[in-house]
Amino acid sequence: MRVDGSCHCGQVTFQAEVDPAKVLVCHCTDCQVLSGTAFRVVVYAEPGTFKLLTGQPKTYVKTAESGNRRVQGFCGNCGTSLYAHALAGDPSIRPPIVGLRIGALQQRAELSPKVQHWTRSRLPWVPKIDGVHEIEMD
Repeated sequence: MRVDGSCHCGQVTFQAEVDPAKVLVCHCTDCQVLSGTAFRVVVYAEPGTFKLLTGQPKTYVKTAESGNRRVQGFCGNCGTSLYAHALAGDPSIRPPIVGLRIGALQQRAELSPKVQHWTRSRLPWVPKIDGVHEIEMD
């Protein structure tokens, strides 16, 4: 499925191909802080299909508890979170797998989550989503 995305102010636009069966909700504390809310919803772009159309996102490299380093892409003007991918230079990931932020996609209503990760960090007031598989990550 082709998706089109942009930041809130429209300065950064992009497109990609995604598999709607690969939409996930992440409840990890990094996603909570980086999104400014209780969780983040992500869909992975098919390898090699992510294309910036306009603008140049700012980036921030976040090192997780595991030691994995991920580039966080966001609009430097309005702050909209757009994507994340493994740090370039990791020989195990070619091309980088880009996780798109559902809220930045025009087709977000068509992309319902199929799995939830890091459920041990789910905030107690966030209800379970009926029919969405849960995976506890280490």
